[in-house]
Amino acid sequence: MFKVYQLHIFKKFLIKYFYFNLIFLTLIIIMGVLEEISFFKDLDKGIFYPLILTFLNAPDTLFEIIPFICLLSTQFLFFDLFNTNELDLLKRNGLNNFRLIKNLFFYGLFIGIFNISIFYNISATMKFNYSNIKNNFSSDNKYLAMVNESGLWIKDNIENRKLIIKAKKIDDNFLYEVLINEFNINFDLIRVIRSKKIDIEQNNWLIYDPEIIVNNIKVVSPDRITMKTNFDKDIINSFFSDISTQNIISLYNSKKNLENLGYSADEISIHILRLIMMPIYYGILVVLASIIMFYSKEKKSLIFNLIVGIIISVLLYYLTFIFHAMGNSGKISPEISVFFPILLLFIITSAGIVGINEK
Repeated sequence: MFKVYQLHIFKKFLIKYFYFNLIFLTLIIIMGVLEEISFFKDLDKGIFYPLILTFLNAPDTLFEIIPFICLLSTQFLFFDLFNTNELDLLKRNGLNNFRLIKNLFFYGLFIGIFNISIFYNISATMKFNYSNIKNNFSSDNKYLAMVNESGLWIKDNIENRKLIIKAKKIDDNFLYEVLINEFNINFDLIRVIRSKKIDIEQNNWLIYDPEIIVNNIKVVSPDRITMKTNFDKDIINSFFSDISTQNIISLYNSKKNLENLGYSADEISIHILRLIMMPIYYGILVVLASIIMFYSKEKKSLIFNLIVGIIISVLLYYLTFIFHAMGNSGKISPEISVFFPILLLFIITSAGIVGINEK
């Protein structure tokens, strides 16, 4: 009998979860279409590109708010259980409050494991295609940067010149062991510049002790020269910030490549740890929502439950955002930035579970 009710609760929870996903996905699509139409308003591309780009970007946005969908789904599940008196029936068949919360915790774990193993990889692939398509219509697509096992590679177009730049290492404001191939607009080689150290704090790079080769002949050069580019330290950093376009395997590869280059991989480390802990996070949020509903079950207003859910979601968002920002800036370790908010939630929920069977 208990297993039958367990399946019944699981089905009701999944239905609530599905409905909230559908509601938020609809809102995301509506807002996304409006945003993409605004982007393409001067490009005369019709409605096709706004629609396809919205479709590709929507799963990534939805993935970010799924923890709060779990929280709201749990609240509305209990709202139904209280209003239909199903909870009393469940208790008469041996299901106490603690056991119900334990079951819901595992439901949250199940959804979290599904999301990071399947849904996240799908959304990352779609976001990658979204970025590729949109970059084709972006005015700054003339230059790009990437990192692989051989180092940092930069392509730049400026003042009728094409630059292909390779650096072995980046550290704060400097590139090290740099090779610059400079071409004209027809891609004829103008010169090759080698340098052990280049200051990239501004767009006008300061090249130390350059070795300049023109027509295979080394020319005399001063101790320092400057070269104008479209890149500075901040722009280069920004190229590696959109990690939502990478699946889990790509994230690990990117982390390894950045560390080999000497570039900080804290942001990727935080993202990977966040994905690993996401099932636990989902489960704790479900438990937190359950405790709130047990302690406020006399307030059966649907609006009340909705407002409480939104307030908690906003507070949790800013809590995690602050700690992740501190981790990205190096003020705290990636592990602390991810684990501390979850630990805090665990302590709060653990305190709330005490005496929950009397509610």
